[in-house]
Amino acid sequence: MAKRFKILGDVELTKDLSLLLIIGGLYSLSVALSNTFVNIYLWKQTGKYSDLALYNLSIVVLQPLTFILAGRWAKKIDRVIVLRIGVIFLALFYLAVLITGTNAATYLLLLGGLLGVGYGFYWLAYNVLTFEITEPETRDFFNGFLGTLTSAGGMIGPIAAGIIITRFEKFTGYTIIFGISLALFALAVFMSFSLKPRPAAGRYCFKRILEERKVNENWRLVTNAHFFQGLREGTFLFIISVFVYISTGSEMALGTFGLINSGISFIAYYLASRMIKKNYRKKAILIGGIILYAAVLLIVWDINFVKLLIYAAMIAVAYPLLLVPYMSTTYDVIGSGWKAAEMRIEYIVVREIFLNIGRIVSILAFLAAVTWFNETSSIPILLLFLGAGHSIIYLFIKRVHVPEVKMR
Repeated sequence: MAKRFKILGDVELTKDLSLLLIIGGLYSLSVALSNTFVNIYLWKQTGKYSDLALYNLSIVVLQPLTFILAGRWAKKIDRVIVLRIGVIFLALFYLAVLITGTNAATYLLLLGGLLGVGYGFYWLAYNVLTFEITEPETRDFFNGFLGTLTSAGGMIGPIAAGIIITRFEKFTGYTIIFGISLALFALAVFMSFSLKPRPAAGRYCFKRILEERKVNENWRLVTNAHFFQGLREGTFLFIISVFVYISTGSEMALGTFGLINSGISFIAYYLASRMIKKNYRKKAILIGGIILYAAVLLIVWDINFVKLLIYAAMIAVAYPLLLVPYMSTTYDVIGSGWKAAEMRIEYIVVREIFLNIGRIVSILAFLAAVTWFNETSSIPILLLFLGAGHSIIYLFIKRVHVPEVKMR
């Protein structure tokens, strides 16, 4: 029986909606505990920007390829099973990190590939389930509350990991937090068995929805926006944590960075989900994009830990402002698109393809910069270009006009 939930707005909280939020929360906590520190773990083993870039490149190359496969499977089998496969691969990634230990850097592409496959299956299924379980009236709530859970995990995870890593000698602390992440993903698999089965039927029309960009202006604008979102994310997802570690030489500092970022983000997601109404979405996206680029200008030269903490606070405010209305707009565009009910999986796959193409271009540009030019001078210039990605989103979203219709 559904219950009313009033903390983040008066919405009907169904069992599946609750379970999806819990699984998302477990995922977020596990990622907050370990993912940032995986990059530092590898950095301490190699000390090369190019190695980190190759590891992250293998993730973003395998992820869209897996999305295409996962989309086909989600049309043939239960999408809850697809979600479960994704979580299992994510658990296998942490198991592989534990097994390879101090030799993990030798298996960069394998580890990145496992994570990319896990992300592909997980996010395809999670996004499709989000689309099916939420309605236009509950999407801002869901995106806001999931952001709140992500921020809560981000508050607990990095600082806890930082304490554990600094308490133990050498790489023992890393082994402990990777083990905890493995356990959290195992729990997420267990929770997924309580989700209502959601079998699928019909043909897989990936190419048709890709071609829909030619006739659906809203869809073309949204997919273009996702490319530029990926353009920033590809490099920024790993380079900032390396900057923090290089500036301080301490995993505890990285935990402090995560705590400040997520603590502010926790409040910002709560406020964004309550205050950003549909008619203010575009303005919120514009303001969020401007703040995100201003944050980049702060750290491209003369980086120090204080500047990085200010950066953490700025993006913690900006991301909820941008992402809550941006994701809701994206789902509304999909919901009003051609055969949305039948083709929702294909829409999600195509969206992720554009997002990850942006990430691939970003990391390839980073690899080129550190390979062919001096790292000290090339990285700041590159970040100025890539950092504009989220600001450019507004130029596309401002032209999106979603008709007031239900998904068909």
